[in-house]
Amino acid sequence: MSSRSRTVISGGLVITASDEIHADVLIEDGRIAALAVPGTQSWTADRTIDATGKYVIPGGVDAHTHMELPFGGTFASDTFETGTRAAAWGGTTTIVDFAVQSVGHSLREGLDAWHAKAEGNCAIDYGFHMIVSDVNQETLKEMDLLVEEGVTSFKQFMAYPGVFYSDDGQILRAMQRSAENGGLIMMHAENGIAIDVLVEQALARGETDPRYHGEVRKALLEAEATHRAIRLAQVAGAPLYVVHVSAMEAVAELARARDEGLNVFGETCPQYLFLSTDNLAEPDFEGAKYVCSTPLRPREHQAKLWQGLRTNDLQVVSTDHCPFCFVGQKELGRGDFSKIPNGLPGVENRMDLLHQAVVDGHITRRRWIEIACATPARMFGMYPKKGTIAPGADADVVIYDPHAEQTVSAETHHMNVDYSAYEGKRLTGRVETVLSRGEPVITEREYTGHAGHGTYTPRSTCQYLN
Repeated sequence: MSSRSRTVISGGLVITASDEIHADVLIEDGRIAALAVPGTQSWTADRTIDATGKYVIPGGVDAHTHMELPFGGTFASDTFETGTRAAAWGGTTTIVDFAVQSVGHSLREGLDAWHAKAEGNCAIDYGFHMIVSDVNQETLKEMDLLVEEGVTSFKQFMAYPGVFYSDDGQILRAMQRSAENGGLIMMHAENGIAIDVLVEQALARGETDPRYHGEVRKALLEAEATHRAIRLAQVAGAPLYVVHVSAMEAVAELARARDEGLNVFGETCPQYLFLSTDNLAEPDFEGAKYVCSTPLRPREHQAKLWQGLRTNDLQVVSTDHCPFCFVGQKELGRGDFSKIPNGLPGVENRMDLLHQAVVDGHITRRRWIEIACATPARMFGMYPKKGTIAPGADADVVIYDPHAEQTVSAETHHMNVDYSAYEGKRLTGRVETVLSRGEPVITEREYTGHAGHGTYTPRSTCQYLN
């Protein structure tokens, strides 16, 4: 694109978290320059996109992905190149991935390693959270430095003893530090110590199939850990963001904390809204495709998650995209469910599934944009550069056809994984064209982007805190 370039998107319904307006959109040099009543401005442009009968929405912000994540002796099957391309196909224009600190190593080493994986390979913009696996005086000091340079959120795990696990004392110290430096602690809330006992007992009884993964990782142990994380954050005077909430009992803990006025936030994922333990119980080891943590829950939990999204007790829907192929990766757990790599592919499906939720009456169109674009951008310090369509914002824009029908399938998806968690699901609504900072990445259902267009995005601190 030339140094001065202009695009006009005409005739569409512009939907943001706060508004639905018929407007023409002017893009100049990668940013939104103006919105106008349709047909009132005779803007000249290098490119005109006719969005008549379509939605014009902000590009999705997926604040929870794991490209190339090492897990259980293997690696997530999407690279930053394949994963960000698939994200673009699904109408997502920004991901926030997780850099991993290994025990015995510094935060900086982990962050540098993830920068090296991503740099020059991404089709869309990206940022990083930092997984803190080893809390000590040095890493606590490093947290301050990372916040200053735009890595403003830190993930801890109450699960996975021996890998990512932090005990309550380590969690409290990290929370106290984040209370001082403005960082946001993200928590994987499951009682991993208790779960490991239940895993051992189940395997001893010969209960080895994938469905037992869901049975040992009990909803009560998610709720207990959520409650404990909330109270530790309260003691530390720190905000808390609980990732991948799947159980109604955990939603109740978040709702109670928020009613008390605490700065506690919750994220859920499409798999918990659309899938259930029925999938984990699929025969012939097919259930392994649906092994993730927190696990899928019985179907009755779905209604409470949707309710939480409507009442704002849950604020964000991210994917926790962490794909492993069924052949050769998920199969590592044949005969022992505890060896199945945990994770589902979904970065390409989130925006469409949530539009289906609009069609089905679970949420409104504006709430769709709020939970998928605006709130994640605000939560992680990227708004209004990301997450909205307004003058000055990055021109991350999706032309969305709300009437197109599609059937989700591994045959047609762009994620580097050999199955779809939503195989055969029929959806109404489809991404047609995607701009990232004004550059067409998807043009009328054709990929026109390239690796290296996506740039690293440093973030400010959480915008929901005073």
